[in-house]
Amino acid sequence: MPHTPVWFMRQAGRSLPEYHKVREGIPMLESCVRPELVTEITLQPVRRHKVDAAVYFSDIVVPLRAIGIDLDIKPGVGPVVADPVRTRADLARLRDLTPEDVPYVTEAVGLLTRELGPTPLIGFAGAPFTLASYLVEGGPSRTYENAKAMMYGDPQLWADLLDRLADITAAFLKVQIEAGASAVQLFDSWAGALAPADYRHSAMPASAKVLEAVAGYGVPRIHFGVGTGELLRLMGEAGADVVGVDWRVPLDEAARRVGPGKALQGNLDPTVLFAGKEVVEAKTREVLDAAAGLEGHVFNLGHGVMPSTDPDALTRLAEFVHTETVR
Repeated sequence: MPHTPVWFMRQAGRSLPEYHKVREGIPMLESCVRPELVTEITLQPVRRHKVDAAVYFSDIVVPLRAIGIDLDIKPGVGPVVADPVRTRADLARLRDLTPEDVPYVTEAVGLLTRELGPTPLIGFAGAPFTLASYLVEGGPSRTYENAKAMMYGDPQLWADLLDRLADITAAFLKVQIEAGASAVQLFDSWAGALAPADYRHSAMPASAKVLEAVAGYGVPRIHFGVGTGELLRLMGEAGADVVGVDWRVPLDEAARRVGPGKALQGNLDPTVLFAGKEVVEAKTREVLDAAAGLEGHVFNLGHGVMPSTDPDALTRLAEFVHTETVR
């Protein structure tokens, strides 16, 4: 590629008026199981922003819903689980995921790869720690007291829960890869809530199991979490080819923490996009300068696109990165 590749987490969706138009009246999880709608939503930012990759439009709870967990995404709240997982008996509700559970994924990825041509499609899944936290808490949390109470108070139940979720997540990624996805990203949105020792013992083994399960396909594996500056080396050790970095740690420092042999993804603060063109360009240069000399770099935001972001600011940003990094 003649320039630094660029794509944005949450590029497909809520910041785009065309997204709101096609999803009008359709609940979030319903929109994730309609292949033609998923295809259209996934393609929208590629058309508009000229980014270098499409990101499969889904939600981290889709595989849980597919195996029968009673949950919904409440507008303004997030995923809400009707009956949280709190006991060993609850584990029985987490059965294996098969391709037959998610035929809409296979169909949508097939449609997308035909439409995208040479543009890569990045598959998507939530990491076991984050999925477990949603299941145990019953919804979003700032403190994770129920999840951490299980992690500390019944470590064997916690380990068994994450191991079960690792199998489900790996199966979900395999469906996407076998249908044609050219890379996958594992989102551990809540891993930053853990101290390094707790991450190593109580979250990393399950993420490593997922990443190892798809290693044989030979597609790049990206691993990202929010607030994970203290965990970057461990996240690299979990087995990813690319470690995503949020905006809190400069990329040159992140490279020192991750160690050799990994590419990095990131890491412009998403709020910079609200500050005007000159500021965006200056801050983007800072990111690109910090990335100079890395073993590999994918330009991205340090977290997802915020809903009220001006889409034109993202289009200009993608063009600016392409122009600034022509080799």
